[in-house]
Amino acid sequence: MLRGWYDLFATFTGIAFLTVVGLPLAALAVWALARRRRATGTEPGWARRRSLAEVGIVYGTVWFVWMTMLPGSRPGEVPGRVSLVPLADLPTMGWPGIVGNLLGFAALGCFGPLRFRALASFPRILALAAACSVLVETAQYVLQLDRVSSVDDVLVNTAGAGLAALASRRWWLRTAAPSGGRGPRPPRPSRSTSGSPH
Repeated sequence: MLRGWYDLFATFTGIAFLTVVGLPLAALAVWALARRRRATGTEPGWARRRSLAEVGIVYGTVWFVWMTMLPGSRPGEVPGRVSLVPLADLPTMGWPGIVGNLLGFAALGCFGPLRFRALASFPRILALAAACSVLVETAQYVLQLDRVSSVDDVLVNTAGAGLAALASRRWWLRTAAPSGGRGPRPPRPSRSTSGSPH
């Protein structure tokens, strides 16, 4: 019984299974959030986009953080290991590791600028993704999870977020809400100069 729970929650296969199973729940959450926002007067299109962005950031990132925090074979028994030489660990990752690291914070890079106006900037997305990746690598080291905290993981994570941000860049200005959060404001009517006092 315990082994079954471990395979479900503490292995890559189990996490992949839960991620697929959770997709309908994520879609339901998007629908429920959008409906609630429309009921409060938010413009329908913006309500859907904002809800999709919020759920997308969480759903697309939790699996990666969960997976990277899984312990190795000897957690707590061996000291933390750090690799600070850029590109030194890249050949040993293999394509699954590289793809996984590229996808790690891709949801944040894709949906972050669509949800938060302050993140609608390529350098800010890169900085945020790098900071999140450094936080994960630091946690691996401090908790002695028998994993290597590598600068290459940070670089690849950041690159994935940047590529995803570039993919969604065309929608940044069109979908980013102003400070009021109710969707794009309608254009202000132009003031006629005829008959206006001087």
